[in-house]
Amino acid sequence: MTTAALTERHRPGNELARRLRRAERTSKLRAFLLVLPLLLFVIVAFVLPIGQMLFRSIDNTAPCRLIPQTCLALQSWDGTGIPGEAVYASFAQELAQLFKARSADQLGTRFNYETSGMLSLVRSTARQISKVTEGPYQPAFAAINPLWVDHATWAMIRQAVVPYTSAYYLNALDMKRDADGNIVAQPEDQRIYIAIFMRTFWIGLITTGICLLLGYPVAYLLAHVPTSLSNRLLILVLLPFWTSLLVRTTSWIVLLQSNGVVLDLLVHLGVVADNDRPTMIYNKVGTFVAMTHVLLPFMILPLYSVMRTISPLYQRAAESLGAHPAIAFLRVYVPLSLPGIGAGGLLVFILSVGYYITPALVGGQSGQLISNLIAYHMRTSLNWGLASALSAILLVAVLLLYWLYNRLVGLENTKLG
Repeated sequence: MTTAALTERHRPGNELARRLRRAERTSKLRAFLLVLPLLLFVIVAFVLPIGQMLFRSIDNTAPCRLIPQTCLALQSWDGTGIPGEAVYASFAQELAQLFKARSADQLGTRFNYETSGMLSLVRSTARQISKVTEGPYQPAFAAINPLWVDHATWAMIRQAVVPYTSAYYLNALDMKRDADGNIVAQPEDQRIYIAIFMRTFWIGLITTGICLLLGYPVAYLLAHVPTSLSNRLLILVLLPFWTSLLVRTTSWIVLLQSNGVVLDLLVHLGVVADNDRPTMIYNKVGTFVAMTHVLLPFMILPLYSVMRTISPLYQRAAESLGAHPAIAFLRVYVPLSLPGIGAGGLLVFILSVGYYITPALVGGQSGQLISNLIAYHMRTSLNWGLASALSAILLVAVLLLYWLYNRLVGLENTKLG
């Protein structure tokens, strides 16, 4: 190395820059090590379980674990007519093994997700085919039930034994694949999920609007009264957080029932007739009331945090220039509070579309949301794939809404800039 290069390397400015970069790397490493336990906790407790659950929406490896030889034999079937004797023979042997292991219901349950009635068909067939000791097996299956020599049945089985499937997402969108593999709509009496999704988003929007109408004046009051009074009133806003969600929800059942406090008061005031009391519980009315009560603080707090930073001088300046107080409020104050409206509205909407306990207790049949159907498939029908697909669609819709909100906020900030 030349003398000039050594001089350049050990110049005071370069040495200082190297020390600064080394100190910066050390600081970043120390900060990363401090947050590493929290990061690992989030990954283990949230990211991995959610990812595993979402994987179930496309995972379809269970049928081929139960009938592996039949899955291999179906790969050579061209999809026309019915399969050959080799498929029937392998299917008969594996059904007999499943019957002895008492696992035939697992296969029947998976097929039942595609076509109703397959669970009982597989169960009875496994019991009867286990008594058949030699082929040919195709006539034996035909004797058990004619559906086993129907092209539609085997086309469904062929679609149901692929390792990864889109059937759960199609079902979640009220669609399915026909015997030829084309995507078609579900029968009219089986189209329920799109309607439930629409109801969920509609109830979420209305709940958000009600919370905004009720929460905006409260937040405005909190932001403009003296600090000592504001702190006392803020305790009343936070008071519901100190009460169990289940207790708050069941309290509305007592208040809104036919002989409850609310209807008794309305009858006493002459608003409704005693012999014609409206139903205010186990329907959408009960859902709106209970969810608004639960979610109202989530609207007030973001509004209050924004409003307390808005100087009253802006509105006074507009009034001094001749604007009516109402016009000054709408044209000056409300636009300045839009970040709080957006944050509170987004928070309330996201919480409302994912609510489960409140709609389950007070919603009845007309007030059930998509979360209640997800819980049903998780706990009752045990169709975890469909539950995962419904959850994924709901998650994508919420993320899309959040992305749209950020874009709108970014455009607004660009205009202001």
